[in-house]
Amino acid sequence: MKRMLMAGAFALAAGGQALAADLPQPAPPPPPRAPATYVPVPAPVFTWTGIYVGINGGYEFGTSNWTSPTGTLILGVPCTTNCSTGNFNTNGYLVGATIGANYQWGQFVFGVEGDGDWANITGNTTTNCGSTVCTTQSQWLATARGRAGFAWDRVLFYGTAGGAAGNIQAAAGGLPFASSTQFGWTGGAGIEAALFPNVTAKIEYLYVNLGSMSCPGASCAATATTVPLTENVVRVGINYKFW
Repeated sequence: MKRMLMAGAFALAAGGQALAADLPQPAPPPPPRAPATYVPVPAPVFTWTGIYVGINGGYEFGTSNWTSPTGTLILGVPCTTNCSTGNFNTNGYLVGATIGANYQWGQFVFGVEGDGDWANITGNTTTNCGSTVCTTQSQWLATARGRAGFAWDRVLFYGTAGGAAGNIQAAAGGLPFASSTQFGWTGGAGIEAALFPNVTAKIEYLYVNLGSMSCPGASCAATATTVPLTENVVRVGINYKFW
């Protein structure tokens, strides 16, 4: 009996090993997971391309003069040669609205811009005006210009030039002002920076030449008195870009 039990145990052990050999082997453990890598999201690229509107305001300083041909009079002052007050200073403030459009090509930006400003520009002199005052003033200014510049990401350096229009008014003493709408030219430069994706701010300088008006005797007390006006405009602006 003992021999029979031992033989059965050996047979059972051998059968178990054979059965275990036939079973599928366990899958290998998964490879270790790589540590998570942070991939930064690139900041959106700013573009100057788009249509914009805005407001502007600033300060103007310039010159004017009153001149009559040889042999004529300015307020009764005899002139043996060309009779003139000489240049005198004008200055004041202006504020208005802006509209424009830009197109960016690489780092170069091309555009057009127009603006219309209310102004309070005035200046006067008593030189060769007898016992009274010769006054020149202007109440509005508008420009239509091309712009070309270089963009350094969100900062734009630009030059600008085009046409200008404004009024020149002149009067001697208490006489009524004569007014003339004048057309001239303007040129300048500026810097503009993007504060937000759709908001930019700028500071610019413009030189404006409005030519000369002819002031009648009813206002300037002399015939064919010419009154020119040139302006230096320094202003800031805020623009909103639509796309």
